[in-house]
Amino acid sequence: MAGTISPYKTNRRSAPAGRGPGGGRDSSGGRDRTGFGQKVRRNITAHGFLFGALLCFGFFTWYPMVREVIMSFQKTKRGKTTWVGLDNLDRIFHDPDFWHAWRNTFLFTALALVLGFALPFFVAVLLNELRHAKAYLRILVYIPVMMPPVAAVLLFKYFYNPDYGLFNDILKTLHLPTSAWLNSPDTAMVSVVIAATWMNMGGATLIYLAALQGIPGELYEAADLDGAGLLRKIWHVTIPQTRLILSLLLLLQIVATMQVFVEPFLLTGGNGPQNSTMTVVYLVYEYAFDLGGNNYGVASALGLVMLVVLAGFSALYARLSRDND
Repeated sequence: MAGTISPYKTNRRSAPAGRGPGGGRDSSGGRDRTGFGQKVRRNITAHGFLFGALLCFGFFTWYPMVREVIMSFQKTKRGKTTWVGLDNLDRIFHDPDFWHAWRNTFLFTALALVLGFALPFFVAVLLNELRHAKAYLRILVYIPVMMPPVAAVLLFKYFYNPDYGLFNDILKTLHLPTSAWLNSPDTAMVSVVIAATWMNMGGATLIYLAALQGIPGELYEAADLDGAGLLRKIWHVTIPQTRLILSLLLLLQIVATMQVFVEPFLLTGGNGPQNSTMTVVYLVYEYAFDLGGNNYGVASALGLVMLVVLAGFSALYARLSRDND
């Protein structure tokens, strides 16, 4: 009958997807090899990148950590390794330098937080308020980070020289008493903190600046309508809006400052006057290389203790941050 579709004729458009000449299967009933091959190749590439990242992470991060844990219970002498159990831990706990190094490390961390955590934030606030030359000032702030650490530390060592250093020349010009800087146990640690802050504050400043630029301008306009000054706007608008970045950088800075090594090692030789700049990481270096060698087990045990302390602090900090949120 005219106008009637025969039930024995198959409309190609109404054929099930993936079957027949227009579907996803070939005439033999298999899947479309072109589409399936693309999926396989795409997945192989993605998993290849993932496998490479996991391989590098495992080889350069997890393997050294596991190896450190194993070595902390061993002693190596003339190429022979023997298990000594907790003897290495017992040795470091009975070493007076162990507690002295921890005290200096906590002191450095506290001073670094006073300068290195607050100063970059207020510099970022100042840069954010400027209207002109922002790009040049950002580069100026970030230049110390681009300098090699050894060059930056040696520059400060020249500045700290009590005879011809720049800092004492400035104090003489202002008719102020000069300082021994690195040669005095009272000022050596503060001098190291100043150098470390100058070297590393650029990165934190740019991160804070990026966070500040993400704050909606309507909040500051509302604060202006309420008659809030600069300090009140910082306290009630800026800090709450950047709390996540502040807490994250606080945690990272504490972990980083407790592992300080380069600055005291190059500025004061590691120990400093009356061991005033000896840190835990420098004590690890001394155990491994300076105390007759073959003390890698003791050095690994001290590194394990530091790992446990930092991991415990990070877990406590994360728990407190979650409770506050």
